[in-house]
Amino acid sequence: MDRPNYITPAGYAALRAEYEQLFGTERPQIVETVSWAAGNGDRSENGDYLYGKKRLREIDRRLGWLSRRMKAAKVVDPAQAGDRGRVWFGATVTLVDEDERARVLTLVGDDEADAGKGLVGWNAPIARALRGAALGDLRRVVLPVGEKEYEVTAIAYPSA
Repeated sequence: MDRPNYITPAGYAALRAEYEQLFGTERPQIVETVSWAAGNGDRSENGDYLYGKKRLREIDRRLGWLSRRMKAAKVVDPAQAGDRGRVWFGATVTLVDEDERARVLTLVGDDEADAGKGLVGWNAPIARALRGAALGDLRRVVLPVGEKEYEVTAIAYPSA
C-alpha cells in the first residue's frame, strides 16, 4: 500500500469483531455442514455441500481481506488530536455550500466510511479538500455533478 490505512479505534474494533465472528462462529458452522453433506454421498447435486463450499470460499476471501486491512491499519484516536482548530482525521465538520445548505461530515478511515451516516473516508475528494481547513475557510471540491465551494462553519472532535 502506498498510503497508511488510518482508522479510528471504533472502526478497528468493528473490523476485529467481524473477523472474530466469521472465524470463530460462522466458519466452523459451515465446515460442520459441509462435512455432514459430504458424508451423504453424491456431491454433484448436494445443495448443502455446494452452497457450503461456496460460502466457505466467500468467508475465507473476506477473512484474508480483513486480516490484510487490520495488519495495515494505523489506529488514530481523534480524541487525542493536537490541533483542534483545524480539520484532521476524526474531525466532525459542519459545511455550508453556496446555496446555504448545511452538511455535517466526520472524517474517518476508508474502511469505515458510510456516506448515509455522514462518515466520509479520509481519502475521499471532499476529505482531501478539507484537510487542514480552519473555521471560515472556503474549500472547492470537484464532485461528479461539478465543482462546489464549501465554507467550514464548525469543527469538533470527540472528547477524551
